[in-house]
Amino acid sequence: MVHSKARITAIGTAVPKKRLLNSDLEKLVDTSDEWIVQRTGMKERRIAGENEFASTLAFQAIDHLIKTYDKDLHDVDGIIVATTTPDYAFPSVACQIQAHYQIPCAGAFDLNATCAGFTYALHVANNLITAEAHKKILVVATETLSKVTDYQDRSTCILFGDGAAAMLVEYDPENPSFLASHMGTDGDGGIHVYRTNLASTMNNTALNTSGKMVQNGREVYKWAVRTIPDGIQGLADKAQLTFTDIDWFIPHSANLRMIESICEKSGFPIEKTLTSVKYFGNTSSASIPLALQLGIENGQVQNGDTLMLYGFGGGLTHLGIILKWNL
Repeated sequence: MVHSKARITAIGTAVPKKRLLNSDLEKLVDTSDEWIVQRTGMKERRIAGENEFASTLAFQAIDHLIKTYDKDLHDVDGIIVATTTPDYAFPSVACQIQAHYQIPCAGAFDLNATCAGFTYALHVANNLITAEAHKKILVVATETLSKVTDYQDRSTCILFGDGAAAMLVEYDPENPSFLASHMGTDGDGGIHVYRTNLASTMNNTALNTSGKMVQNGREVYKWAVRTIPDGIQGLADKAQLTFTDIDWFIPHSANLRMIESICEKSGFPIEKTLTSVKYFGNTSSASIPLALQLGIENGQVQNGDTLMLYGFGGGLTHLGIILKWNL
C-alpha cells in the first residue's frame, strides 16, 4: 500500500428518535423478543419518520461533527456519500449536502457498496487525498432502511434500522490514519441480497419486484463466515500486524451471532470487538461508524488506538481498513 497522506480529523453520528422494540415487532409478525435476541443480539432499532430521509440524517450527523470538533466545511473539496437508500435516484445525497452547507468548490457523488459502503468511501477518500487530488473530503454514510423493509417478512423486518455518520478526512502526510486496506467481491452471490430497480431478473432468475429488500439470510451468513476471517487475516498481514496489535475490531453490525462466528473462526477475541447491533440493529453502511462513536463515547476507543474496520454485504462485497485513531 502506498504510504497514506490522509488523516481522519472528526466524526459525527445521528439516529432518528423513534425506537422500534422487539415487543413492537411481536405485534407485526410471528416472533418474540427471546427469539430475536437469541438469533441476532438485537433489542431495538431506530426508525426514520415519514419526512426523514437519508439526507435528513446526513445533515444531523454532519451538524454533530461540526459542533463536536468545531470544524468548518467551507474548504471541503470532495463529498462522498455511502448509501443504498438515497432520497432520489438522482440528484445524489452528496449534491444535497453541498447545497445544504453551501460548500463552494467540491466534487460530490454517492457510492453504493451496501454494508461495505462506509469502508469503501473511506478507502476512496484516502486514495484521492494520498494522490493529492483533494485536500479535505467529507465522508458520509446514511441509511433509511426502514423505508425499504417489508414488515410482513419476519426474516428481514427484525434486522434493519436507520442511522447516519460523517467523517472528515484531511491531507496530513506527517500523521496519517490509514495503515492498510483489503477488499474483494463475489458478484455471483448478488442474488442472495437485493432490492430491485429497473430489472426484474438476475442471472436468468425472476426477482421479487416489490422494491423492498430481499435477503437469503442463510446464504449471506455462510458467505460472511467463510470469507471475512480470511479477509481479516489478509488485512493484518498487509499492515504487518498481528491480532494482538489491534486494539479494536469494528465489523459491520449485521447480526451479533454472525460477528461471534467470524471472531471464533478468525481467532480474534470478541472482547475486543465493537458493534452497534444491540440498540440500532443493522444500519448497513452506517453500522461501523455508529459502533465506533459508541466506543468513543464510553471511553473504550482512545487516541493512539489501532482499529480494524471491516465492511461486508450485498454485492457480495467486502472491504477492510486498519486505522491509527488520532483525532
